[in-house]
Amino acid sequence: MADIFADIIVNISHEKVDRPFQYCVPESLRERVEVGSCVMVPFGKGNKLTRGYVVAMGDQCNYERNRIKDIHSVVSDSVGVENKQIQLAAWIRRNYGGTMIQALKTVLPAKQTVKHKEHKSVVLTADHETTIAYLGECMRDKRRGASVRLLQELIAEEELPYELVTEKLMVSAATIKTLEKAGILRLKSQTSFRNPVKKQEIKGEKKILSPAQNQIVDEIMADFDAGIKETYLIHGITGSGKTEVYIRLIEEVVARGKQAIVLIPEIALTYQTLMRFYRHFGDRVSVLNSSLSAGEKYDQCERARCGD
Repeated sequence: MADIFADIIVNISHEKVDRPFQYCVPESLRERVEVGSCVMVPFGKGNKLTRGYVVAMGDQCNYERNRIKDIHSVVSDSVGVENKQIQLAAWIRRNYGGTMIQALKTVLPAKQTVKHKEHKSVVLTADHETTIAYLGECMRDKRRGASVRLLQELIAEEELPYELVTEKLMVSAATIKTLEKAGILRLKSQTSFRNPVKKQEIKGEKKILSPAQNQIVDEIMADFDAGIKETYLIHGITGSGKTEVYIRLIEEVVARGKQAIVLIPEIALTYQTLMRFYRHFGDRVSVLNSSLSAGEKYDQCERARCGD
């Protein structure tokens, strides 16, 4: 079998090693190593195990084969980096200095050891007749009181929160599993994202733009639709309506299936500005700043990655 090689950026923030190093992917790791994988590699004369990120792969060996070391292992509890993030990191390095590993760390979300918030529920799947018949069986067996309680509630309400079932109805996980195997119900699990913004559901009215504001939006969107990518400065005193122009531009871009990033100069201004965008776009708005918890940061990165 032909060898496969990986170019890896090692976890050392030093200009002298700010380049990819080539390693061989051992056969035992071929199914797990891909562009973006976080891996451990022997590095330097002492072969000290060092963390790194795979930025390219191929079958071309750039050095003498006997000089190429093997990847030691894949870091299982890490967050992988995607191709777009690698490209973004390279752009950051070119434009703002620093090393590639520093840039990669900037674009990576919080570690994946942060657990998702999950909402579980119990859903009735059997038809009414089957459920009634199964309930009758359970009622004839005094040891199956928990099943009776759960089935009676599911007949009235086809879906129940898992916490209610286990804590209020006092139904064990084993009982739920038994009913699931019998085809009576199923466990539904839904990942929910931590929302760092505590807000009331308020929907703002769409403001009518002035002729000057409309002209700005029309000119910028005409360029956008023509594939012209420019930088624009919208000038106006505080309260003159610049944010309304930004909101309308984002509405136009979102309507075309795209996304937008709004940069706010300081965290103190975040909430009041954020609420204006929430009034227009609701839960499509995601926020990232240094005040968020690791779980909130990870969830916001996931929302962006999934296109939410």
